Amino acid sequence: MPAILKAENIEKYYGNKSNLTKALDGIGFEVEAGEFVGIMGASGSGKTTLLNCISTIDSASAGKILINGKDITAMSPKAVAKFRRKSLGFIFQDFNLLDTLTAYENIALALSILKTPAKEIDARVRNVAEVLGISETLGKYPYQMSGGQRQRVACARAIVANPSLILADEPTGALDSRSARTLLESFRQLVRDLNATILMVTHDAFSASYCSRILFIRDGRLFHELIRSDESRKQFFDRIIEVVSLLGGDSVEIC
Repeated sequence: MPAILKAENIEKYYGNKSNLTKALDGIGFEVEAGEFVGIMGASGSGKTTLLNCISTIDSASAGKILINGKDITAMSPKAVAKFRRKSLGFIFQDFNLLDTLTAYENIALALSILKTPAKEIDARVRNVAEVLGISETLGKYPYQMSGGQRQRVACARAIVANPSLILADEPTGALDSRSARTLLESFRQLVRDLNATILMVTHDAFSASYCSRILFIRDGRLFHELIRSDESRKQFFDRIIEVVSLLGGDSVEIC
């Protein structure tokens, strides 16, 4: 499969010459179409900095980041903004839904910004809502939804424009265990049914066990990589815990 994302020798520095911090130190990896990849690491390891550079929220100090073969590190700010709208989807821990819009309107907004025809908007919103099991939620406002429903609406908003890459930053952090499980199953369904490509930052081994591959970061460098084969999710979880213990990170119980 072609690489949707290719990071080459990414470095990120903060501060000045007298007080310089190297947050990312020569990180390189690829993500292929249809992969669900997790990034794990202890607090301060650089995992969120890496996601911010890939998402264009921040910029790398050195190296290249190619998405669909386009080097976003060489783009102008205007070109980056246009590329972000068309090619990237975002799922955050705090949902970021607009309180004055219904679920349907929150999801449709992503298409309206791209000037998608109205008839096409309706079909695409209802299709992604059905895939994520939120069809009955479309007429509700965020305050009328559970946390799990709000996050699945946010997920629908991220995927409805068919982005090349979905970036998820601790998406289960504000959810209870049942809602987290439902959301993660939805991620796997998006990958399976819609061939979505997801890159997720998480500190949680339970969430990571749903991924097909895990990249572990320590002190701004790639420390280890795990690939899930034909093993069960419980077996993959156990392997994740072994690496997490070496990183000094936290873990959760698995059911």
